[in-house]
Amino acid sequence: MFFVILLSLWSCREKTVNPNVNLTLEDFDSLSDKSLAMNSHRVRAYIRKLISEDSDSLNLDNRIKSYYDRGGDFLWINRHGIGYSGDTLVACLDSVDRMGMSRKKFRVEQIKADLHRMHALEFDDADNTINKVLARLEYNLTKGYLRYVSGQRFGFINPTWALNRIDTLTQNAYDEERWTDVHYRQLYDIKMEHSSKQFYRFAMHKVAVDSIDAFLHEVETDNPLYWQMKHRYNEGNLSVAEKRKLLINMERCRWRVADYPWKHKKYVLVNIPSMHLLAVDGDESLSMRVGLGTTKTKTPLLISHIKRMDINPKWILPRSIMIKSVLPRVGNRAFFERNHYFVKDKSKNERVPFEKVTRAMLLSGDYVVMQEGGEGNSLGRIIFRFDNNFSVFLHSTSNPNRTFSRSDREVSHGCVRVERPFDLAVFLLEKKDRSLIDKIGYSMSADISPAEERLRNNSDKDETEGDEDDEIKDTLQRDKLIYTIKLQPTVPLFILYFTVFPDKEGRLIEYDDIYGYDDVIWKQLLNFR
Repeated sequence: MFFVILLSLWSCREKTVNPNVNLTLEDFDSLSDKSLAMNSHRVRAYIRKLISEDSDSLNLDNRIKSYYDRGGDFLWINRHGIGYSGDTLVACLDSVDRMGMSRKKFRVEQIKADLHRMHALEFDDADNTINKVLARLEYNLTKGYLRYVSGQRFGFINPTWALNRIDTLTQNAYDEERWTDVHYRQLYDIKMEHSSKQFYRFAMHKVAVDSIDAFLHEVETDNPLYWQMKHRYNEGNLSVAEKRKLLINMERCRWRVADYPWKHKKYVLVNIPSMHLLAVDGDESLSMRVGLGTTKTKTPLLISHIKRMDINPKWILPRSIMIKSVLPRVGNRAFFERNHYFVKDKSKNERVPFEKVTRAMLLSGDYVVMQEGGEGNSLGRIIFRFDNNFSVFLHSTSNPNRTFSRSDREVSHGCVRVERPFDLAVFLLEKKDRSLIDKIGYSMSADISPAEERLRNNSDKDETEGDEDDEIKDTLQRDKLIYTIKLQPTVPLFILYFTVFPDKEGRLIEYDDIYGYDDVIWKQLLNFR
């Protein structure tokens, strides 16, 4: 028995003898597979080659090229190959076509093929060596990732740049200075967020700490209109033109502007292509037609707050109108009286007698031409004022039938003419005080022009004129006249441009691209199509 046990122990010892005790370094070399050897220097060399072959030249593309040219750290690959972030990203990029973007522009198929090669260790000696595959993955994943997160977070185009380089300003024949550079009319003046170096650094940090899963969802817009349009886009049975229009308006929804209508219970929204105004207060709404700027004097896009209402306002003529319409008629008293125009000295804040008005005076910039308030005033009987950089406002009109009876309502120099000004005034009031509402209605309909004329000449009236003034006071019921109403609180105002927009029932309706902005946006979006 002892002999059997001893024989067994000797047999186990023979089986566990190490056969590699005499191995040399040369023996280990024979065990390596050179096709699986990663070399960071070769990877960087191949990335530099990819950069030289990359013809994309958007600002973001140039940032990526610069990052790797300066030896930036690898984001996706490491000594073990590639991390899980690559698979997370490609799962997201796999659906870019559902938001109307080109899979090719986001390198989706190339990334998927190279990820498969890495996972299956399928390399060759031609274009798919391990270092070439790693280089392509590193570069293409970064390109696809930053394109996606930047586009979803801020929009794929910059409207501040694109829309403010459409209309060039021409030199006026009466101006002495001469411009050497091209000047553009500002059409888009909405505060918004833009991508920055800080954002790109933050996005890259998310890759480094392997936390891009939540980030890819965080960058998506919370604009409900975007998701409604995206759902419609993917329903099918749409024409090429319908899909294009939806994609353009989905892009508008991605822009991270300073404020949004759906964040407020009460607001006023003017959608330029629909030529309509929508005023919303909870479940109540008010809709009306509007007149807008012509294609030469476009109504600008902006967000503000309506602060006050002025009844029977005076109108300061824009310089362009003054030069075109008034300057050639200096000395024509009938023209000035018929249009209720007068000239005011800005420095002294006083009227200039008609006989002293000269062309040189009007060209100097120290004087303005104004129109009396009341019946016939170009602003109508009420104006709704809000802060903006264009001196445009919402207001009524002296000729509503001519403005609102037509389907093409591009009629103004930039202001928004409203169809139902009294209804809008009542809507804007926080408290619907009946006495105040009656005063607004009375002031908007009263014939104040004789009183204004009398007040203007009050300093040199005689006794007869005094009796007439008393009669005017009695006729006007001056205790019911009201001139300015401050709104507390102010009411958010949005002047926007959507060629696809919901109606009052929430159905998406298409509108004509009256200012041609869709074409401008589409040309920029083609960089991602």
